[in-house]
Amino acid sequence: MGDWGFLSKLLDKVQSHSTNIGKVWLTVLLIFRIMVLSAVVDKVWGDEQSNMICNIKTPGCKNVCYDQAFPISHPRFWVLQILFVSLPTLVYLGYVLAIVHKEKKLRDQLQNQAVKKGMRQPKYTENNGKLRYKGSLLCVYITCILVTILFEAAFIVAQYILYGFEMVPLISCNKDPCPSPGVECFMSRPTEKTIFIVFMLGVACVSLVLNIGEIFYLIGHATVFRYRTPKISNDQPKSFTTETFLRKFMSFLQILSTAAFLMHRLTR
Repeated sequence: MGDWGFLSKLLDKVQSHSTNIGKVWLTVLLIFRIMVLSAVVDKVWGDEQSNMICNIKTPGCKNVCYDQAFPISHPRFWVLQILFVSLPTLVYLGYVLAIVHKEKKLRDQLQNQAVKKGMRQPKYTENNGKLRYKGSLLCVYITCILVTILFEAAFIVAQYILYGFEMVPLISCNKDPCPSPGVECFMSRPTEKTIFIVFMLGVACVSLVLNIGEIFYLIGHATVFRYRTPKISNDQPKSFTTETFLRKFMSFLQILSTAAFLMHRLTR
């Protein structure tokens, strides 16, 4: 399925800039998705279309039946899923690296200055390099996780719509150039492929739960940090704080839940 080394190296860099739940999510992504997909998928699927056996030899009928049953093959679908799910994490990595580089230069300037009074202090990093999840960094982090959740859920729903969560051993087809009564095609190793499909679905659901848990962890961490930090006086100018973002985020969740309820009522 190609070389995943470059993507794995980029995701490995995110480990040092993530929460503990984020590190578990990255481990699941690297080991149970990328490694399993690259090591097992070729042996399980192989040339799926060539291994499919049909009860008729009409030229082109086998290709049409396979295209009808699988608009996109399972391995390519999972590759797209991993790429889309990893994209927000890579965006977050680029943002974090820019912040770390900027504040490292600021610390170097503070060490070289004889008078440090009045100079801007590093906001998002500590002396040991650990990140402080607050302000715009926290907003970007939560936004990237939300986009990851949307991608993950969308691909799970898309998989169910395209071909369900099992490999059907018998496929019926009646498209041209197949004969009008219909053609029956038989898939190779359907039980083994079903086990692999369920495994990949389970890993995707675990990743989804970890992402949701990480959002609640970040919200709780930001709330505790807000109560431990002294409040800003009314004379100082107000900016877009973590509290403002969390309030808007909860309003956004309420709008989403209301829209989902209305859609459910309309589709009944």
